Amino acid sequence: MTEIFNAGEGRLAHSPSDHCPIARAKVGVLLVNLGTPDATDYWSMRRYLNEFLSDTRVIDSPKWKWQPILQTIVLTLRPSKSAEAYRSIWNNELDESPLLTITRAQTEKINEALTTKYGANITVDFCMRYGNPPTDTAIRRMQEQGCEKIVFFPLYPQYAAPTTATANDHAFRTLMKMKWQPAIRTVPAYFDDPAYIQALAASIREGYAAIDRRPDHLVVSYHGVPERYLLEGDPYYCQCQKTSRLLAEALGWEDGHIITAFQSKFGPTKWVGPATVEEVARLAEAGKRNIAIVAPAFSADCVETLEEINEEIKESFEDSGGESFTYIPCLNDRDDHIEALLGIIENELQGWMG
Repeated sequence: MTEIFNAGEGRLAHSPSDHCPIARAKVGVLLVNLGTPDATDYWSMRRYLNEFLSDTRVIDSPKWKWQPILQTIVLTLRPSKSAEAYRSIWNNELDESPLLTITRAQTEKINEALTTKYGANITVDFCMRYGNPPTDTAIRRMQEQGCEKIVFFPLYPQYAAPTTATANDHAFRTLMKMKWQPAIRTVPAYFDDPAYIQALAASIREGYAAIDRRPDHLVVSYHGVPERYLLEGDPYYCQCQKTSRLLAEALGWEDGHIITAFQSKFGPTKWVGPATVEEVARLAEAGKRNIAIVAPAFSADCVETLEEINEEIKESFEDSGGESFTYIPCLNDRDDHIEALLGIIENELQGWMG
């Protein structure tokens, strides 16, 4: 990187003395996850859900049709229920959601590795699509710190319009308001990345080794999407299926041990299936008393895994006759997961870092 910056004076070398201060040119890496409420009280939950459920990538019904329902019914009833779910998994020590805690830990490890290699020429940070820390603030902060180029990394292994696309949309909307736009590279889905698959396989082997009896099945549960998304060209469902297939190959398991299912259905629309909550009940009723479950679509444990899987879906299995339910945590800040993410980032940094 060409040294044109006079660090001692906070201006470009050879520039006039009255030139405005310009930070030294850097490359930024910005990790982004879905989001989190600031607290578990009613109004914090309502603000978060309003932002989330008003996103037309998440609920793509016409606004004139959806907003009256959202504002008068959904946001009246749902905040209390969601608050109860968040309270059951809340990180009380730091007074924040586990998703925020884990995403910060991931960022710190990635920052340590990249700054060790590139020094002051790189800046690493994280943001959320909904809630805090907000995406627009993070991008502007990076630009003010001298980041003329930013690798924008949505932490979703499988691409979907309501996750990856809306994260990218929000980043681009921020650029539209900036006088000096940094160049941005968006990181593509990594559902078939070999290091990601190997980290998943390792976490499952460790989960199985920690229990006395091998489960009858491993349920691989992904967040669901409406079926019409698949029919309209969204690749999410197909990428989930490929992740499951590659995972089975990496583990070397027989056909039939891994079952792919989808959770978190919202609203009356038909969603891709089978539904995880129904599938675990079916397994129990069929005499499968011991199962394990993993959620590869989530890069960090959150309310959908710690509460929905570990409480609601577990209850469905046990109420139907199941006996042993083993939840295998998300990859979170495991070292092999961090190495996988670093490999993806380094690929995107090619040509930007000398």
